[in-house]
Amino acid sequence: MAKLEICCFGIECAQVAQEYGADRIELCSGAADGGLTPSYGYLKLAREKLHIPVHPIIRPRGGDFCYNMSEFDAIREDLLMIKQMGFPGAVIGLLDPEGRIDIGRMQILMEIAEGMEITFHRAFDMCINPLLALEQLKNLGVARILTSGQQQSAELGLPLLKELHEKSREINGPIIMAGAGVRLANLTKFMEIGLTEVHSSAGKTVPSSMNYRKVGVTMASNSESDEFTHYCVDGLTVEAMKGFISITEKISA
Repeated sequence: MAKLEICCFGIECAQVAQEYGADRIELCSGAADGGLTPSYGYLKLAREKLHIPVHPIIRPRGGDFCYNMSEFDAIREDLLMIKQMGFPGAVIGLLDPEGRIDIGRMQILMEIAEGMEITFHRAFDMCINPLLALEQLKNLGVARILTSGQQQSAELGLPLLKELHEKSREINGPIIMAGAGVRLANLTKFMEIGLTEVHSSAGKTVPSSMNYRKVGVTMASNSESDEFTHYCVDGLTVEAMKGFISITEKISA
């Protein structure tokens, strides 16, 4: 059966995703930055409370994926810690200044991660030559590539996703996993092109539990952000997506 990975920005959300049928969790912090390395506390709780595979993202900051030496050192140390904690996989991605896969640094990380499944995240969508990058990541031993097909949403990127999927099957390369705007309403489009894994936040915005709300003071650099709501996984959406995948595969079998 096709697998559903859910992006989770907290342990409670991850528990909801697990309860309603997610196959795997991508554990993150920093929702506003598109996903950053989760804290040690989150990682420890994930090992204690979750029984489905959890792949933490390792991303030290928002923005691009070209890292200086200090940032790379942090990535390397975080990967080593995550491996020592017993996680079965991790999510990473590095580019050089010219938009190519940073082969040298990726080799270092893959050596550290031996025995783990490594997903190359949406840094792939910022690379200059996706078909070459696919072959390079195959040679590095990357398990899967999370990609929107180099478009703002995976639905817009369907043509490249299909091409990448077919090419990867030819060369026995990484799994192509669609992500960015994947939801129940468009899930069938990704299954129709043969993808075996999809990535979704399957989320909803929920209000803060705060009754008192200080006016005129914000903790975010974006003064327009609403700090009295947060994003969380919607269990019923996860359940519906898994149900749809199951029914679709039974029909096509």
